[in-house]
Amino acid sequence: MYVYLPIAEISVNVFLILGMGLAVGVLSGLFGVGGGFLMTPLLMFIGVPPAVAVGTEANKIAASSISGVIAHWRRGNVDVKMGLFLLAGGFVGSAAGVWLFGLLRSIGQIDLVIRIAYVIFLGIIGALMLSETVRTMLRRARAPVGAPSRKLHQHTWMHGLPFKVRFNRSRLYISAILPVAVGFFVGVLAAMMGVGGGFIIVPAMIYLLGMPTSVVVGTSLFQILFVTANVTFLQAFYNHTVDIVLALFLVIGGVLGAQLGAAYGAKIRGEWMRALLGALVLTVGGKLMFDLLVTPDDLFTLTGASRAH
Repeated sequence: MYVYLPIAEISVNVFLILGMGLAVGVLSGLFGVGGGFLMTPLLMFIGVPPAVAVGTEANKIAASSISGVIAHWRRGNVDVKMGLFLLAGGFVGSAAGVWLFGLLRSIGQIDLVIRIAYVIFLGIIGALMLSETVRTMLRRARAPVGAPSRKLHQHTWMHGLPFKVRFNRSRLYISAILPVAVGFFVGVLAAMMGVGGGFIIVPAMIYLLGMPTSVVVGTSLFQILFVTANVTFLQAFYNHTVDIVLALFLVIGGVLGAQLGAAYGAKIRGEWMRALLGALVLTVGGKLMFDLLVTPDDLFTLTGASRAH
């Protein structure tokens, strides 16, 4: 069963889109990520133009994040105060990202920039997450029985920054500059790459801000929800790259998947969750790099008019 996508200008299998939405929705609830780092490349793989994939995926992420936020809110795993500071930076960053997106699209370079950005960011983040997981497992294996656990983060010059705020739910007293800066960077990524930024914000919340893992997933989804909703509006209004038909099918699968992911996420150990996410990130990044570097089968395409001669 196929449906025509008016903005993407292609026909796609409905069950394929629903299945993709369901699978990525599970990741959203399981890892606290919007899933855009996986869905946007998948949409490009099946022929959706990169600009449309980015604009539409932000819409789907916003919808699936609602389901995940509700599930984690019920468990008390959302630091609302931290989320609001992340949002302050995220709204400014998403506006700046949409403006840059429109500029690159006007000069015809947006598709290449999106693909290269994915290869770079997914490669770096996936490698960092896997290496950190390996180090954590090695430390645990070598540590004497009963030895005190090592802190997830170390105090650096960043923790001496001014404008400190107390975040009671996360048991932190840090500069407000840090979450605002993280939110700004993630906002730019959401607009430029069609991602919620979970693969950036989750490690940043754990290792940079020092938040306890128990509240990271819920707070990440809280921030992702509002930033991607802002990106969706701006992309639709300024760049006209949101395909509502495609978004509808992705949302249906994504909302169902997010509930499943949230239900099973608490049963998996933290380091294994990071390892699985890191492996997924590297796999998608590797496929995109292959597509960029491989020589096409046909170096030239002959149009009907050319063959007539």
